[in-house]
Amino acid sequence: MLLAVLVVFTVFGAQLLRIQGFDASATQAQAATKRAGVETIPAMRGRILDAFGTVLAASYERRTITVDQLAVRQYDPKGTPDGVVGAAIRLAPLLGSTVEDVVAKLTGDKQYAILAKGVTPTVWHQIAALGINGIYSETTSTRVYPTAGTGAALVGFAYGSDGSGATGVEKLADKTLAGTPGKTVFQRTRYGAPIAGTEEVLTAQVDGADVRTTIDADLQYVAQNAIAETVRKSHAQAGYVIVMEVKTGRLLVVATAPTFDPAKPASVDPALRENRAFQEIYEPGSTGKIMTAAAALEEGKATPTTPVIVPNRLHRSDRSFSDHNEHRTLSLTLAGVLAKSSNIGTMLVGEQLSPQTIDGYFRKFGIDSPTGVGFPGESPGILARPEKMSGSQRYTILFGQGYSLNAIQAASVYQTIANGGLRVPPTLIEGTVTSDGSVDPAPATTPVRVVSAETAAQVTGMLEEVVGPGGTAPQAAIPGYRVAGKTGTADRYVIRPGFKGYSGYTASFIGYAPADDPRFVVAVTVQAPVGIHYGGLLGAPIFKQVMTFALQKYGVPPSVAPAPKYPLTAPDAATDPRTLKP
Repeated sequence: MLLAVLVVFTVFGAQLLRIQGFDASATQAQAATKRAGVETIPAMRGRILDAFGTVLAASYERRTITVDQLAVRQYDPKGTPDGVVGAAIRLAPLLGSTVEDVVAKLTGDKQYAILAKGVTPTVWHQIAALGINGIYSETTSTRVYPTAGTGAALVGFAYGSDGSGATGVEKLADKTLAGTPGKTVFQRTRYGAPIAGTEEVLTAQVDGADVRTTIDADLQYVAQNAIAETVRKSHAQAGYVIVMEVKTGRLLVVATAPTFDPAKPASVDPALRENRAFQEIYEPGSTGKIMTAAAALEEGKATPTTPVIVPNRLHRSDRSFSDHNEHRTLSLTLAGVLAKSSNIGTMLVGEQLSPQTIDGYFRKFGIDSPTGVGFPGESPGILARPEKMSGSQRYTILFGQGYSLNAIQAASVYQTIANGGLRVPPTLIEGTVTSDGSVDPAPATTPVRVVSAETAAQVTGMLEEVVGPGGTAPQAAIPGYRVAGKTGTADRYVIRPGFKGYSGYTASFIGYAPADDPRFVVAVTVQAPVGIHYGGLLGAPIFKQVMTFALQKYGVPPSVAPAPKYPLTAPDAATDPRTLKP
């Protein structure tokens, strides 16, 4: 027996020597690995701000409360009740739940179960102070959108376990906003629960940077309400308002309706989450006529006073064209053609130029090219090359049908004319906010000269007549300010199951003010309204409301210089050698 005991102790001694002596480091590392746990610390997503620092989107720390159901049974406070019931009675008020529900979540044999999500740090500290066995927390975050549906399609939303940007600016600036998660290592009990005080940071998280946009939240709010009300009253499919700063191309407003709550994106049709101002393309109709007029002026083929004889019908290629309303033969000037929004008159002016020349000007205006904003899902539009156009399309593009653009591009055309013929590509991101609060500006855009300042001034003078008593949009006039603009009522091309063709209308009004020193472009578009569908009646009043607010907020002084007056009619057109005839 003694010999047997000595052999056993010899074996134990040898094993102890091996573990504590020869294999000490490896054994210690193995034990540490079994005890160690790693927790990912999420990085706080950066904020999205408007141009003045108003928060459009922000992330806040939240906690996910977990429970070790085996450990919580041992809860023994100073007082009764104790155990699971005692823990539930103390936790329920803090979690905003019932005692019965909390008891159900605390009861079981799981060493890890989720008790509550989205708990604020303040509430977590109150829970931790209770000292309940087996109650732990994991750091998470939640995304909050203070402006709710105002600009939701523009700001977008973030989703998923990593909170990545899904749409809008959230996706456009995702790399800047996201940051880099960190890691913390800690020691665990044999039940797997963290041991307090053993936490050690392996990698510190790097929070995302704030992104400042060019948006004016106050102006966005006014425009959003205005377009939403018009869409509701007209039973339209959608509508949008764009406000662009003339000199810089900065987008101050991109409002779309209908809208949604970005905090609950899954509750709406995915189509509502799109930003239709960037993503939906449409035929602009008469708002596109200014490109034809500008090209004719720039090429010396016409002046604002050039007489144009406009018949009730004009046959070209394989079809007969008409204006929106029936009329007798008219004797108008080019200014009158724009003021009356004559399709036939615009065709007679535009056909003085070759299709290749027209195509070149349209493309310099930005048609069929990305805006440069880089907005997710943006469509560049459609403009066929001259050699691929049908016979009638060569004429329809002159008055705004047969090609497509998005609302940002449409506003950019008017920014070009308002800016003296110099197109400044639109911008939406002003820059990234640095640690000291300054803004690291986004790369500057490159302006493009489209037409001369003289041509732009002549077009502006003609567009002022549109808002005058003889034009199609006197509702857009603003007392004290000279306003230049154009109405549009276009046939709407749609594709849906079982149908492809023209159905319904696109009503629009785009203008700028003050016309003598332009500051802002306001573009209003209403898609598929029911009943009244004229741009002058639907778009012009919204233009006036939004533009008036902008002029007042930015302290723009009223116009002083009188507007140039171009005659709208040409009584001597029949004998004038300059007259453009059918």
